[in-house]
Amino acid sequence: MKTLALKSVARSEYGKKAAKALRREGLIPCVIYGGGEEITFAISEKEVKPLIYTPSSYIVEIEINGKAEKAVLREVQFHPVREQILHIDFYRVIPGKPVAIALPVRLTGNAEGVKVGGKLSLAVRKLVVSALEENLPDEITVDVTPLQVGQTIFVGDLNIEGLKFLSPATQAVCAVRVTRASREGDAAAQ
Repeated sequence: MKTLALKSVARSEYGKKAAKALRREGLIPCVIYGGGEEITFAISEKEVKPLIYTPSSYIVEIEINGKAEKAVLREVQFHPVREQILHIDFYRVIPGKPVAIALPVRLTGNAEGVKVGGKLSLAVRKLVVSALEENLPDEITVDVTPLQVGQTIFVGDLNIEGLKFLSPATQAVCAVRVTRASREGDAAAQ
């Protein structure tokens, strides 16, 4: 799993007034929780851009008061109109305990159904999984080669060693949809 290092500033004041003052300085109020202790801090907007505006998932190493904390991004709150980041929640990674994280899905191969005129569609871009930090892959790779027209791959069909899927087993990952061209191809074959 890829890691991203962030530098932070400790926060001592709380509340709406203190948060607005931080945002005026170009900082984002943040909190890290899990493992019993909760720490509040602030991070520069420029620091978090590579973490938030990307399809990838990261384990984040946050330096708080000279101490490094490993965490995963849990939630980002945006302003409803300006799309400014208002607040970020991180969840601490505890060694030896599983981590829940959303990983991106990447499709590989050329589906058989696409060759006869079907259309491959990706139903979900990220899946939530749980695993130990050392077992987390950068992405979930799904081979679509055997898919025929009208077939779907569900989360329950995926089996990756060391990963437990937290997304529902009935959730579709990808499918080859019927198109007009594939219907005409079937009619010509009969």
